[in-house]
Amino acid sequence: MVEEKKAEEAKEEKEQKEKEELLVPLDEYMRSGAYLGTKVISAHMHKYVYRRRADGLATINTKKIDDMLRIAASFLSLYSPEEIIVICKRQSGWNGAIQFGKATGIRVFTKKYPAGIITNINLQDFFEPSLMFVADPWLDRIPLLDAIKLSIPIIALCDTNNLATYVDLIVPCNNKSGKSLGLIFWILAREYMKKRNIKAQLPPVEEFAGEEPQEISLRKI
Repeated sequence: MVEEKKAEEAKEEKEQKEKEELLVPLDEYMRSGAYLGTKVISAHMHKYVYRRRADGLATINTKKIDDMLRIAASFLSLYSPEEIIVICKRQSGWNGAIQFGKATGIRVFTKKYPAGIITNINLQDFFEPSLMFVADPWLDRIPLLDAIKLSIPIIALCDTNNLATYVDLIVPCNNKSGKSLGLIFWILAREYMKKRNIKAQLPPVEEFAGEEPQEISLRKI
């Protein structure tokens, strides 16, 4: 009994320490729905899934979300703002992506990605990024293909249904909800600014949240 009690106390202490070490409190991940996946689990995303709920929805391990956000922030920080391109075609993520760009100085494209902007040297607004960040490897597949042609690293926010064949660094999360995308972009902006010593004012996380689709409809995607 004594050994069992010690083991239980050690487990609780470990769990508490992990909670304290998260980039944001666990409640923030839960409130934003960042852990909510879809009913589909791709081969690339299986290792990030915690369990399935009774309704069939997969849930993502919040510790793994946090771990991969740390890695992504560190990787992003290796590049200056002008070397990075961020793509977010999904409307619910536009606000978070735009706020991320304003805070960090990184070039962000929402709505429509300008064809050839990183591959056609004859375009007036052509530029050569060294890193691409996409909010969804499926919706943002056209710019992702451009990044593959250029052989530059790709970071992608991936839901449980995403395929990530050409993605170099996966950040597992709900990449369909405005609240989730807002939180993810806010965390990455904060960490990038810290690591790059950018002194600009970071707006509160609430200003990063975008349009919120209904959970029932978005989880069927």
